[in-house]
Amino acid sequence: MSQQQPQPGWGGPQHQGYGIPPFQPQRPKKSKAGKIVGFGCLGVVALFVLIGVAAAAGGGNGDSTDTGAKDKAVAAGRTPESDKAEATPAQKTKTQAEQFKACVAKSGTATEKKAVQHVTKVTGADKRNDILDSAEVYTDFTGGLMSDNQGDAKLIASAFTSCYESKNGLVSVYGQDGDLIANANY
Repeated sequence: MSQQQPQPGWGGPQHQGYGIPPFQPQRPKKSKAGKIVGFGCLGVVALFVLIGVAAAAGGGNGDSTDTGAKDKAVAAGRTPESDKAEATPAQKTKTQAEQFKACVAKSGTATEKKAVQHVTKVTGADKRNDILDSAEVYTDFTGGLMSDNQGDAKLIASAFTSCYESKNGLVSVYGQDGDLIANANY
């Protein structure tokens, strides 16, 4: 019988320098790229906030100058003795719903005219900036998206798109209980 030599690490005496030294992994190098990207993004966000605060503080009266120029142009073209000057205040007294109904009565189809009889209120039709225009048409219909009145509500939305124009407008038609029935881009 032959005797075998004990393997190192299996109960035999350990000799200094005998065998393979235990493997020690090297510490990973810390990259500075993550810090640079993180602080860079934070700097960009801070720059946008600073620009926004400066713009808000500096330009507060943009709307009043625009409407003033429009009023002056309208006033220059108007003569007090003309019939149009007297007709303009009459149109101003009409509600948005009445203006919408008049537009549909003038240029709408027969089915649109019938559907528009159910309109009770229109909001947002007079405020258009071509960025995000949102108009709401309220009706006396009941139900929501799956109601029996959805076809008529779509006709109302279609009639609205024929009367008003916008680059990014959205008209929503609501029932008497406030449920959305139809909407369309205009």
